[in-house]
Amino acid sequence: MYNRDLSWLGFNLRVLQEAADPEVPLYERLKFLSIFSSNLDEFFRVRYTEIIALSVLGKKTRKEIQGNDNNIAEEVQDEINRQLHFFGSILSTEILPALRENKIIFYYSDTIREEHQPEIREIFLSDILSFIQPIYLDENREKQFILENNKLYFVVTLQENVEGRLRQAIVNIPSEKTKRFFSLTPLDGYNYVIFLDDIVRENLVYLFPGLHIISVYSIKLNRDAELHLEDDYRGNLLQKIEQQLRKRDFGPPSRLLFQQGMPTNLQLLLSALFNITNDDMFVGGRYHNLKDLTRFPDFGKGLVYKKSKPLVSSYVMNSGDIFNILLQEDILLHLPYQSYNPVLSFFNQAAVDVNVTDIYITLYRVAEESHIINALISAAKNGKNVIAFIELKARFDEANNIKWSRIMKEAGVKIIYSSPLIKVHSKIALVRKRNNGRKQSFAVLSTGNFNEITAQYYTDHVLMTTDKVIITELLQLFKFLQVKHSPKKDKKIEFKSLLVSRFNMNEELKKLIVREIDKAKKGEDALIRIKVNNLEEPGFINELYKASNAGVKINLIVRSICCLVPGTPGESENIKVMRIVDRYLEHSRILIFGTKDNAEVLIGSADLMTRNLYYRIEVDVRIKNERCKKELIKYFTKQWDDNDKSVMLLPGFEQQKIINTSSEKINAQQSIYNFLETRQ
Repeated sequence: MYNRDLSWLGFNLRVLQEAADPEVPLYERLKFLSIFSSNLDEFFRVRYTEIIALSVLGKKTRKEIQGNDNNIAEEVQDEINRQLHFFGSILSTEILPALRENKIIFYYSDTIREEHQPEIREIFLSDILSFIQPIYLDENREKQFILENNKLYFVVTLQENVEGRLRQAIVNIPSEKTKRFFSLTPLDGYNYVIFLDDIVRENLVYLFPGLHIISVYSIKLNRDAELHLEDDYRGNLLQKIEQQLRKRDFGPPSRLLFQQGMPTNLQLLLSALFNITNDDMFVGGRYHNLKDLTRFPDFGKGLVYKKSKPLVSSYVMNSGDIFNILLQEDILLHLPYQSYNPVLSFFNQAAVDVNVTDIYITLYRVAEESHIINALISAAKNGKNVIAFIELKARFDEANNIKWSRIMKEAGVKIIYSSPLIKVHSKIALVRKRNNGRKQSFAVLSTGNFNEITAQYYTDHVLMTTDKVIITELLQLFKFLQVKHSPKKDKKIEFKSLLVSRFNMNEELKKLIVREIDKAKKGEDALIRIKVNNLEEPGFINELYKASNAGVKINLIVRSICCLVPGTPGESENIKVMRIVDRYLEHSRILIFGTKDNAEVLIGSADLMTRNLYYRIEVDVRIKNERCKKELIKYFTKQWDDNDKSVMLLPGFEQQKIINTSSEKINAQQSIYNFLETRQ
């Protein structure tokens, strides 16, 4: 199998390739550079420390831990360096000239025009200086962790006089306190943009009066982002996580990024001062944290993708009563092509409907100003029984989830937290109401979070249904989540319409694969189509290999990590793997087993990774409604037909652009929008 980290780096390379594509609007190319930079920061905070830790172990120990004795640290470092070089090349040779063609000059390692110097000085003295705290290293050597995670700094070498001793100082670049980019006075018909970094660099003389500045180099430190929760923790999980969050920005270093050209003696000083090994030090450019490129001034030039208005189903919105519609038929939404309003209406109407008695929901990542959570608060204040399962361990969203959990609890919402070692990643909700003297229930099952912001640019599916079997099984699951004991102890819980990890998901997925294998052995058409974000779990991959060897045709769309190696004779020759990166983040999970009308179709929250299948609560749902099944099969087919933004993964895991053998360029995301538009 292919290494998960190298596979993920292949995905980030694909993001970078979008930034290099001249057909992508200019400001969207800047956004892809930003996404690449942000992704890489997270990689260093989450994965890199483990890679280095494994690299120092013996082969036997590595095999026991990861299933093989591969030491991929050097390959990872080389690949990252290649990508960083590619990043710099795209920015300097393509993006900056294209900005100039659009009458925008971005000072990027350039000499600043004399006309702008007084303006830069004024910005520094009035808007920036109050946030700067220079620290002399020779006076603070005992402070090993003065560098905060992901913050920007200069290392400045100073001399007291011509023959005086050399001193080093750290100067913070306060990008979290003010703008990263400043627009300067236009000159000669051109708009000018400058980094905050260069404004500080140009005015360092005001920080060190009487000292001679010898050199200035930029640096940035990434720190380990893992929350360390003890296996036997019995106390307050919320307090435990809050304590860990306060330490996160001062955790163990995972990468020191330093400006190219920094002398070796200065590198060694920083390595010793911040307890960084050579493996943790990476050469970078003059500027770091280029994820901030999303904040680059646009000057109203419109160099972005043309906005597509989310499609609104008239039969849904004209009714004004989402529950009445659901009593008649299921609703299947395809985000962000279709409006998220039916989901918002579901919770908003539930909050004020006098007949609604109960609301259950799992929350993983929510919007910072969430309409859905505000609806839950209103519902609780209106006397309804609201039970919210909120996952405190949603990485990098812990603080937001803690904030909302406290607000909801104060409003009367019953809050349920997971145990320290199990995440609830499912995206499910249930509303119960009185209807002519009896209980009627309504369910929402989604591939993405209940988040109205990400619903605008993540591709996801939402099923809204009153199916009685699904409702009954969801009620069982919500009951289980409230008691939080081991699934093995719950012999009474059975799932048929739902596939729930830690209960029946692995077994049911294997049955579906075996069914296709049996068909292939009988000479019948056998087909498996899967779209997920990540494919890593060894057991599932081996089942797909078995299916391939039996003659089952397997088409996979895997956005990010893919450890399955396609196209290997005698093992995976019937498997093809595609990756799509485009304007919307591919996030939905679809599993289709079989062909034509007898195909079984599922959607859900679970990626095919060890953590999802064994250590989380995930929910996939079998799609029973024939209209919905056909839509999802059509959706997958349109993605598989993409010859614009897709690549095929080769056995050596190179990414090969799809060759357009027809006269028609097919962009899956635009094709799906057009298809759904005709269905309105």
